[in-house]
Amino acid sequence: MTAATVAPPGAVPVGHPGHRPGTPAYRRSLFALFCAGVATFAALYVVQPLLPTLGRAFDRSPAQASLSLSVSTLTLALAILPVSRLSERYGRGRVLAVSLLFTGLFGLVVAASTSWPELLLLRAVQGVALAGIPAVALAWVAEEMHPDAVSRAGGLYVAGTTIGGMSGRLVGGGLAELGGWRTALLGIGVLSLVCAAACVRLLPASRSALSGGAAAARTVAPVSVRLRLYLIGGLAMAAFVGVYNVLGYRLEAAPYALRPGVAGLVFLAYLAGTWSSARGGRLAGDRGMRFAIGVGVAAALAGVALTLARPLPLVIAGVALMTAGFFAMHAVASSNVARLAPRPSAAAGRYLLCYYLGSSLGGPLLGQAWTSGGWSATAAVAAALFAAAGVAAAVRYRGQGVPVSRPAAARG
Repeated sequence: MTAATVAPPGAVPVGHPGHRPGTPAYRRSLFALFCAGVATFAALYVVQPLLPTLGRAFDRSPAQASLSLSVSTLTLALAILPVSRLSERYGRGRVLAVSLLFTGLFGLVVAASTSWPELLLLRAVQGVALAGIPAVALAWVAEEMHPDAVSRAGGLYVAGTTIGGMSGRLVGGGLAELGGWRTALLGIGVLSLVCAAACVRLLPASRSALSGGAAAARTVAPVSVRLRLYLIGGLAMAAFVGVYNVLGYRLEAAPYALRPGVAGLVFLAYLAGTWSSARGGRLAGDRGMRFAIGVGVAAALAGVALTLARPLPLVIAGVALMTAGFFAMHAVASSNVARLAPRPSAAAGRYLLCYYLGSSLGGPLLGQAWTSGGWSATAAVAAALFAAAGVAAAVRYRGQGVPVSRPAAARG
């Protein structure tokens, strides 16, 4: 073997079929992606339990306070596609590492904000830094995992993001009660940096994009299928984020009158999403993608209906059921949209663009519903959005997928 044919340390050989469950590289990959998910979603959603606190600190209405989350998700959405292109040119791992580093650093800087416009500006910049993590993670799963493990690995990755979202909200709410919103943002900034270091250390080196067995085994679905997956992600995310944004206001108001730290415990419902994400991936493998998404939609609608009850235990149960349904949908849609496309990074980027645009619009939309008609109006709008996602999933399409070829991949 000559020097020209020696692979760099840790590289996956060309022609490698992808990481299989049970192998050390597979386990390292999942744990690294788990850390990336924690860093991303903790940093992004830490402000959600702080919305009433930020509203009081800066004298803002619920719809205005929700902008502290919406501006980050909006800039994240707009940066997804350019960052996906950068990852194709400079490498998935390099873009992921840079995004993780700046996500944590900007988390620390946001805590020093002295005015509302300054806080929104810094959160917007942090959203750009965040963009590289989810876009790279989804493309990495599609390209590096064995085809038979993509749905499962995607589901487990999304399960990790639920832990990140839950920890950001729980830790953020707890720290805010102890030391105010600045302490909460500082704490999550430090957590993001720790997770970033772990991810960079553990993630296996990438192969050349779409090389070898995994690429050859993939199938390209009709464009209409991917468009519906984009729509499902955006609609479901708008409902999901909007419900959680308003939930803090509902729990702090009569008849519950919960303190912010106690109200933040509702985010333990994310554990239902951790479970359902992995289950959704397995269900899609056994019964098909459309069936698994349909089950998620039905669970989300039932959960929203249950939140209309007055007793607090039933409200929490409804939120948990909605969360389980949402993450089952998201796990299946996000992992398969990249697998079914000629260029996984582009498809993942488009899905996430719609996903985070939905998040950006859902917060103000359901915030206005809460202001206008209370929880009944909020639940009605959320149910309509989930139902629309269900319609998109239910529509059948004509034609079969075609195998990926190198010319098709080159054309994108």
